[in-house]
Amino acid sequence: MYHRVIHKTDYIYQESVSLCHNIVRLTPRSTNKQFCKSSVIKIVPEPDVLIEYEDFFGNKLVYFTIEKEHKKLSVHVTSEIEKLLPANERPPQNNPVTWEETCLLTAASANGLTDVKQFIASTPMTEADDAIEAYAKESFPQGRPLYEGCKNLMNRIFADFKFQAGFTTISTPLSVVMKERKGVCQDFAHLAIACLRSLGLPTRYISGYIETIPPPGVEKLVGVDASHAWFAVYIPNSGWVEFDPTNNLIPDNQHIAIGWGRDYADITPLKGVIMSSGKHELRVSVDVRRVR
Repeated sequence: MYHRVIHKTDYIYQESVSLCHNIVRLTPRSTNKQFCKSSVIKIVPEPDVLIEYEDFFGNKLVYFTIEKEHKKLSVHVTSEIEKLLPANERPPQNNPVTWEETCLLTAASANGLTDVKQFIASTPMTEADDAIEAYAKESFPQGRPLYEGCKNLMNRIFADFKFQAGFTTISTPLSVVMKERKGVCQDFAHLAIACLRSLGLPTRYISGYIETIPPPGVEKLVGVDASHAWFAVYIPNSGWVEFDPTNNLIPDNQHIAIGWGRDYADITPLKGVIMSSGKHELRVSVDVRRVR
C-alpha cells in the first residue's frame, strides 16, 4: 500500500519580515511498518541557509533561514510512503507480560534499555496530577497484562472525552483537559502518556497523519486531512506498540508516522523565530491519499 502526503503551510505576514530561522519536522520516518520512498520540501522564498540532519530521537529535520524581506512564507512537503507488514512480528495482544513486570524490567540499571528508559520521566506537557493518576490506576489492576491495560485505557479515553477543536491550545494544562473532559488528539495522546508514566511505564508521543476515508460514493476533498498524534508503549518481547485514543484504534494502514519524542515539543512540525513587528495569518492544508 502506497500513500502520498502533501502538507502545505503558509504564513502571511502583516508587516515585512527581514529575517527568519525555522526548523521543519515533516519528513516521515522509515520504520518496520513504513518506508519513506521520497520526501521533497519546497520553501518560498528560497532559503539562504538550509541544513538537513537528525535529532536526538532520530527524527529527520530541516533547518533553514531566510535573510531577505518577505511578506509570505510557504513550506510545502510532498512525501511518498509505502506501508509495510513487519516480518516475524508477534501479536502483542497475546503477550502476557504484566505492567508490573515491565516497570521492574525498565527500572533495572543493568539491562541496557537506555533508549526505552528516556520515555519514563514526565515532562511539563505530560505531568500527572492526582486525578490523572487515579484515572490511570483504573485500567491497571494488579497482575493485568500491559497490552490489555493500555487498550482499556485507550477505550476509556475515547469514551470519556469529547473531541472538540478549538477548546485547547498546545499550552493548555492536562489538568484542564482532565477536568473538562474534552480536547484534541494531542491532548488525548498527552493524557494517555501522563497516565502511563505515572505508573512508571515507558511511553512516547508519535506525530504523523491519519488518512480519512469518505463514505461510499462520495469523492474525497483535497486538503481535508490533518496532522495527528497518538502514543506507543514499550512492551517487553513485543517492542513499541501503538494506540490511538482519539479514534479508539490500534494504528495500522491509515496511520503514517512522521516521528516521535517525549511529547509534542520534541516533534513540533514547524517552529521558528522571525524579525517583524506585525501579526501573521497561518494556513495549513494536509492531503493524504492512497496512490496504489
